[in-house]
Amino acid sequence: MKIGLTGATGQLGSIVAETLLRTVPAGKIVASVRNPEKAEALKARGVDVRHGDFDQPETLDTAFAGVERLLIISVDGDSDTRIRQHKAAVDAAVRAGVGFIVYTSLVNAENSSLFLAPVYRATEGFIRESGIPFAFLRNNWYLENEAGSIQAVKAGAPWLTSAEDGKVGWATRSDYAEAAAAVLAGESRESVIYELSGTPLTQAEMAAVVGEILGQEVVVEQVDDTAYEKIMVDAGVPEAALPIVVAIQSAIRDGVLNIESGDLAKLLNRPLTPLSEGIRALLT
Repeated sequence: MKIGLTGATGQLGSIVAETLLRTVPAGKIVASVRNPEKAEALKARGVDVRHGDFDQPETLDTAFAGVERLLIISVDGDSDTRIRQHKAAVDAAVRAGVGFIVYTSLVNAENSSLFLAPVYRATEGFIRESGIPFAFLRNNWYLENEAGSIQAVKAGAPWLTSAEDGKVGWATRSDYAEAAAAVLAGESRESVIYELSGTPLTQAEMAAVVGEILGQEVVVEQVDDTAYEKIMVDAGVPEAALPIVVAIQSAIRDGVLNIESGDLAKLLNRPLTPLSEGIRALLT
């Protein structure tokens, strides 16, 4: 059985690949990558590295050939581009006769009001319509998304937020990746949805964990969205990114990422990596 994964050199995909290599023979792993040169290390270890570009569907036919279980990792970019590229990947999976698709989706994708959700809903729809059995890995927020805030606090800044008491189910990228590898390496062909989340915490609770690691008190500065945006401008956040960072705070405030679920620990077959451990890694 061949296991394929897209984005194998990316931040998430590279961890998935490393995790698979612990238990799956390298020759049974297919890495579909846009730039094969970046995957030379995987190729040297025996992984079947293939050129696969979501903007060149013909390359995906070759990249997915013979793959039984395929991980499609959500790409970056604007919504229209992402939807088009994801559709190309799903269509190619159908043409290649892939038997099972694992897709990295968004927590509560069907009902989420988060501005990112339409891309994930559309892609889940493409996969359902394909008729291929699937596993949707609906990931909550990555702890690594808070690296900038954590470093700012280390430098003496307050923990800035406009999310009020909204909660987030943070977990480490490595935990999400290991969960994906576990599903990929499994044998089930039954369609299933996993809501993957850590224990939901408020911004103040997260700041307290950071403060404990740093050995200092962390002041939480709650502001409104307008003030938050102004502070982000002063901090050098690019103008194009401002609506995104503000919308995330607003969504957290509205409870969009406040999801309770034990699915992540179930897939990992162990407790989640403590946030304190993940924070220490971000501070090194």
